[in-house]
Amino acid sequence: MQVWVANDYDEMSRQAAQLIADLIRKKPTAVLGLATGSTPLGLYAELVRLHQQEGLDFSRVTTFNLDEYWGLADDHPASYHRFMWDNLFSKINIRPEAVHIPSGVAADLDAECARYEEQIRRAGGIDLQVLGIGHNGHIGFNEPGTPFSSRTHRCVLTTDTRTANARFFASMDQVPREAVSMGIATIMEARRILLLANGSNKAAAIGAAVHGPVSEEVPASVLQRHPDVIVLVDRAAAARLQKAS
Repeated sequence: MQVWVANDYDEMSRQAAQLIADLIRKKPTAVLGLATGSTPLGLYAELVRLHQQEGLDFSRVTTFNLDEYWGLADDHPASYHRFMWDNLFSKINIRPEAVHIPSGVAADLDAECARYEEQIRRAGGIDLQVLGIGHNGHIGFNEPGTPFSSRTHRCVLTTDTRTANARFFASMDQVPREAVSMGIATIMEARRILLLANGSNKAAAIGAAVHGPVSEEVPASVLQRHPDVIVLVDRAAAARLQKAS
């Protein structure tokens, strides 16, 4: 793992965007794995700026999102489809057919998960996967205890995860209890992984992911086994890191 410590959230977001921009300029047909939640919002805003002000071209880029809430239609205000189109896709020149997000309302869930895995395979695999991290060390919606061998699957969300995401819903009762997520094995097949975290409330999870034992009880710890991971955090999230460079 490479550990990069930015001074603050804005610097972290700019550095993350620059990594992605460099990849796209080098490989215009890059396949990106993308995350949702509050952590990557600054990254997406900076990618939009790079496109609108500096001409960063997304016309040949393909994207795959990590996850979606089970039971939410694409147009639901809290769906990850809506999140991605509102914050990124509608503001850049990406082809709609090049955007892939798991369906939260597929009639046949097993077939949907298999279809998603096949789409990633046909795209040639993911060049760069962006990840956030949950307070309990989850990546995607792979909660503690998820097998490292897991592929795209339906997963039950913990109360902690639902509580953390409740701010995006009118009430806790409206927060879905399940989601569809890339599995850990799927994530680990990306050629490069970029893990982002900011704020002191993520320090314990980052410390466990980087320096703790590799365990399914801390899903992000599996990243220690990946050959090319960048952990990019602000100073608050780096509080429990013993080694940073």
